Amino acid sequence: MRSKAPSTPGRRWWQIFGGIGVLATLLYTLGIAPDVCFVVIGVGTIWACFGAPRRFGAQPRAAWPFLGASALSFLIGVVLRPLVVDHPLVADAFTIPGYILLGIFFALLLRARGRIERHAVLDCLIVCLAAGLAGALLLAAPAAAVPGRSVVVSVLAGIYPMFDVVLLALCVNLTFTARTWPVSLKALLSAMSLLVVGDVAYAIIGISGRLYASPLLDVPFLLSYTALGVAALHPSVVELGRATRYPVQAWSWGRMLLLVPAVLTPFLLLVFVGGHSAEYRALIGACGIAIVALLLLRAVTAVKAQVAAQLHSEHQAMHDPLTGLPNRRMISTEIARLIAALPPDDPRLVWVCFLDLDGFKWVNDSWGHDTGDQLVIEVGTRLQAVLPAGTMLARVGGDEFLIAYVGGEQGALRLVDDVHRCFARPLPVRDTEVVISASIGIAHAPGNSSPTTTAEALLRDADTAMYRSKAEGPGNATVFDSSMHDRVRERIELEAALRTALAEGQLNVVYQPIVRLESGRPVGAEALTRWNHPERGPIPPTTFIPIAEDAGLIGQLGTWVRTEGLRQLAQWRADGTVGPDFYLSVNVSPSQLRDETMPLTVSAELMRYGVPATAIALEMTESVMADDGVTARVLFELRELGMKLLVDDFGTGFSALGYLRQFPVTGVKIDRSFVSGLGENGEDEEIVRAVVAMGRALGLSIVAEGVETRVQRDALAAVGVTQGQGWLWGPGVPPEDFARHWSARLHLPGDARLGAGNP
Repeated sequence: MRSKAPSTPGRRWWQIFGGIGVLATLLYTLGIAPDVCFVVIGVGTIWACFGAPRRFGAQPRAAWPFLGASALSFLIGVVLRPLVVDHPLVADAFTIPGYILLGIFFALLLRARGRIERHAVLDCLIVCLAAGLAGALLLAAPAAAVPGRSVVVSVLAGIYPMFDVVLLALCVNLTFTARTWPVSLKALLSAMSLLVVGDVAYAIIGISGRLYASPLLDVPFLLSYTALGVAALHPSVVELGRATRYPVQAWSWGRMLLLVPAVLTPFLLLVFVGGHSAEYRALIGACGIAIVALLLLRAVTAVKAQVAAQLHSEHQAMHDPLTGLPNRRMISTEIARLIAALPPDDPRLVWVCFLDLDGFKWVNDSWGHDTGDQLVIEVGTRLQAVLPAGTMLARVGGDEFLIAYVGGEQGALRLVDDVHRCFARPLPVRDTEVVISASIGIAHAPGNSSPTTTAEALLRDADTAMYRSKAEGPGNATVFDSSMHDRVRERIELEAALRTALAEGQLNVVYQPIVRLESGRPVGAEALTRWNHPERGPIPPTTFIPIAEDAGLIGQLGTWVRTEGLRQLAQWRADGTVGPDFYLSVNVSPSQLRDETMPLTVSAELMRYGVPATAIALEMTESVMADDGVTARVLFELRELGMKLLVDDFGTGFSALGYLRQFPVTGVKIDRSFVSGLGENGEDEEIVRAVVAMGRALGLSIVAEGVETRVQRDALAAVGVTQGQGWLWGPGVPPEDFARHWSARLHLPGDARLGAGNP
């Protein structure tokens, strides 16, 4: 469970505590209630270490009690030391466990930050070896040589600097796993530095044989406590358990400031204390040799790490991070190599197969991207298992793969069959299994005999063939031919022209009447888009509507048709061209129905034009009802506005009764393919009769599309269809023509079937 974020005042406690700590240290220095000052800061730090990190949710949670216990142990030792000058071991009995607890805290913190890199360990050893040498020769050895005191006291006086060296090592490693130093890390390092300063001060007086000299020697400890409290109280304490490593070990200024003095330490000690004894010189020499050896090893490690990082970077640049397969860049290079390496007289060809997974988007949308990733990994594994040796497989997109193969036509076709068989078995997805297929585009090129053939051209051709396969249905494979380029070019040009048409108003809306069969009177009209290209002439909707869907223009196009239709309907209602029961039918695409803001947008449009929602019918394909997520909510909200919802081309899609009961559908439009056979095909008549029976049972209106003859009209009326639409009553016409032929004033109640045969 995540911890609740502290309030803003709580986040300022570190500033308050820091200010109190500095003030208490100043009062302690001036001799004003020194014991009270020390206890207040010490107790405050202990409280902060035990409580604040847990409140912030800092990790690892087990580390901070050790820091609090260490602070408590140090506090007891500091308070007791001036009281037990003649018995220093009493104070040491609390102080030494404090070091051990502090070491455990750092060890847990470093463990949480992950593995310590080898170069960081070497840097730490260099620094610690130098610090240990200096502490041993300058502090520990002189303290241990003081006459007149017990061996235990002398050993303890000399061992404190060694504790500091260990803490220094842990602190150095902590900084080596951080790119940035947040406030908590800076405060923690300051606390450790002040602790070392305080211990060094005591070690210095220990050389003269004294164990305690003045309360001022405890000032560094007071400031150290204050820094510890700030580290625990600052919100950045949560970052102490997270490593932010550099991708490559860095010879930064921070490291150099630690390493350079460490390397110089043996030489300086040799000058200043090397003359004391041969043992000193031997120890300095041994440590100096060890430091130089570690430095050389550090340099070798840095070079090897740099090479490894370079190799890793090159691998990442040429491989897909999810599957580990080569990426587009690598396989393009391989295809170019294969084309160049194949002798001109070699009967073999370089084949490229472009695979796109059919149904992958459905898996992604239904189970999420993590499941989609697992599916891609499984597909990659299966493809690798069936490819012959020497054939490269690459992942070049979310659900796209490329295969580069050298061989004859029969071998390439066998390879395609093997690939298709990869998808014959279901693929595991979460707790179920799904069956998907792959659309494959195939392109080939000879060897050096065609120098104009490039890898990119071959990839482009395979991509083009793949889209042709997809257009023919899932699971198909198509070999590229040059005529495909013309179709692709045609499509690109049409897309550009369609964008221009939308921007410059080249499209127009026509209106095809929807009539009541028994009277021939218009009860509504469908708004249809027409495009008359200035150079190409009329372009049928069956051509430009799919382009608009693929190019992401269908939403813009649909919105324009809807608003233009609403404007026209408002005008017709105002001038009496249509009556109050007349409705306008407008097509909506699946992408529009996936827009959660559509009901609000349509509601605003209805208010703008003053058209009631009951005068609008939205036509949708059966496929949108397979989506029970956002689309379902949008449909229910549109229905709540009062709009009619019609299923267009009914009978050609899912045709599931359950969908019609589940969604707020108000009517269906029987597809023209069932209407065309009426009067000739008894099976079509039975299908229409069944649709009518179903519609009556569910309370749905029924509209028949594509009515072209009186025979079809009469057959529809005989089975109970009430409304029809089609060329029998005329095509879609401009608004002025519709008003002239279909005005409500021209079709009074007694004028039955007057509309039949109108243009």
